[in-house]
Amino acid sequence: MKIEERRHGAVLIVKPDGPVSGSDADAFSNAVLEQISAQAGRLVIDASAVAFIDSRGLEALVTLGERVSAAGRTLKLSGLNETVREVLELTEVADLFEYYETAGAAARSFS
Repeated sequence: MKIEERRHGAVLIVKPDGPVSGSDADAFSNAVLEQISAQAGRLVIDASAVAFIDSRGLEALVTLGERVSAAGRTLKLSGLNETVREVLELTEVADLFEYYETAGAAARSFS
């Protein structure tokens, strides 16, 4: 899995490219945790290139949300396809996150 990171002002946008599953879920989680521990700020996960997410990916996403929240920061999700959103809803974790159509919209929502 390729993970792209970019900044939109004070907002870090992380964009995984590919399914968030198996060992890739761990790589994704570790990459995000490394970034948020190195800097203060706000975080958007741009899931527009994520085709699906399995239980390990879901666990990684929930853990990231909890860690970011515990640090007094905010995690927002953008670009989720219907399949990923359905997984979040079926597992009853959808209410843990804010959702936006685009990463830019999510980044602007912090102001």
